[in-house]
Amino acid sequence: MMDWTDSLCRRFHRLLSRRALLYTEMVTAQALVFGDRARLLHHDAAEHPLALQLGGSDPDQLAQAARIGADWGYDEINLNVGCPSDRVQSGCFGAVLMTRPELVADCVAAMIAASAVEVTVKCRIGVDDQNPEEVLPDFLARMRAAGVRRVIIHARKAWLQGLSPRENREIPPLDYPLVHRMRQEFPDLHLSINGGITSLDQVRQHLQHMDGVMVGRAAYHQPWDILGDADLLWGDTPPFDDPLEVARAMRPQIEAHLAQGGRLHQISRHMLGLFHGRAGARGWRRQLSEGASRARDAAAALAVYDAALAEVMAPA
Repeated sequence: MMDWTDSLCRRFHRLLSRRALLYTEMVTAQALVFGDRARLLHHDAAEHPLALQLGGSDPDQLAQAARIGADWGYDEINLNVGCPSDRVQSGCFGAVLMTRPELVADCVAAMIAASAVEVTVKCRIGVDDQNPEEVLPDFLARMRAAGVRRVIIHARKAWLQGLSPRENREIPPLDYPLVHRMRQEFPDLHLSINGGITSLDQVRQHLQHMDGVMVGRAAYHQPWDILGDADLLWGDTPPFDDPLEVARAMRPQIEAHLAQGGRLHQISRHMLGLFHGRAGARGWRRQLSEGASRARDAAAALAVYDAALAEVMAPA
């Protein structure tokens, strides 16, 4: 979700669900320790509950980054051991670390010692020629011994050689039964499942076996379908009855963003799928895709947004 789940995206998603735990884009520990922390960590109070997702393989740097993230008010610090991106592999973090579980254990132990908030791990069931039936339980046992109590498991292998990051999300087969069995083998851990989950009904089905469910791209591309009724999972009433109410509620946030010198497309790019599968969805996407980046001032940007709203408003 790098370059997707920025603060503006998360504020939009938080409008849809009061309860879902949101995650940042992955931030490298090195960038956080030596770079512009304010730019990397700034977030709005409305985004909570919010987890900071870190990438790295140096225990000392990750410990510093975890401490910094906790000081900035994040509710959870998550170490990503699942991303198959080429950029991630070249930096020796992400899914490639599934081949070095002892190093991951050292990293999370250092992070736990340094952080005032919970440290969690997101992993794959294995990589390349590893046997997930052997690798995954061993990995979870090592994480538990290091002090981790919550793990999110992407139910696919990652093929680090020969497949692109996109192909790694589609080609390796999903093994939900294996992940479900881990919940039985590690009853003292809080285990969530991730990968290939595209509907709230599927979320409910997995919750019969797992403690939690993480939804990534489907929540981004079809935000109403995934998040619109998500609060029902906690027994709460959803904030809105339909996506048009959400779009209208976003207008004051957009107006405030424009008043601060922001551009419409910085927010609207995250909203293109709000009306997925509904009347007017194509016009909504067209108006925002074609007009948002061209609007040169706040008035023009709001006119574009209002034109997009008109595409999805039911006739009077």
